[in-house]
Amino acid sequence: MALSPSKFNTFTFFKLPAAWWCGVRLTYIDEQKAVTSVKHRWFNQNPFRSMFWAVQGMAAELSTGAMVIRQIQKSGKNISMLVANNKAAFTKKATGRITFTCEDGHLIEEALQKTIDTGEGQTFWMKSVGVNQDGVKVSTFHFEWTVKIKG
Repeated sequence: MALSPSKFNTFTFFKLPAAWWCGVRLTYIDEQKAVTSVKHRWFNQNPFRSMFWAVQGMAAELSTGAMVIRQIQKSGKNISMLVANNKAAFTKKATGRITFTCEDGHLIEEALQKTIDTGEGQTFWMKSVGVNQDGVKVSTFHFEWTVKIKG
């Protein structure tokens, strides 16, 4: 699967349906950066009329994980990936359209090469920052990804 935003969004419909139904969409991806977007709606809100933290987490994780998937695919190797840990900070009520951007693609290639060379699992942290339509930061997520060559 070539990882264009439209193909990846189709993939989420079948493989990550909770994210798809909540409105999480990949809008941009390259080797260094990925951007996702989700709009606050009745369906994904909390009792305080803002976006539920887990919906923000899905969008943030997708902005990191899509690049990991892309680079694993590019390597041509059979490599597993998994989130081992995450941290989040919420700084403003999330309403309207929230855009998550991760610019940590440079961290992936080194970890993949080490796991290919050594056969040992590797970990690395990636950050995704969510901003509202006015450019105000609403949340920051950090994900610790693990990668390991299979078999």
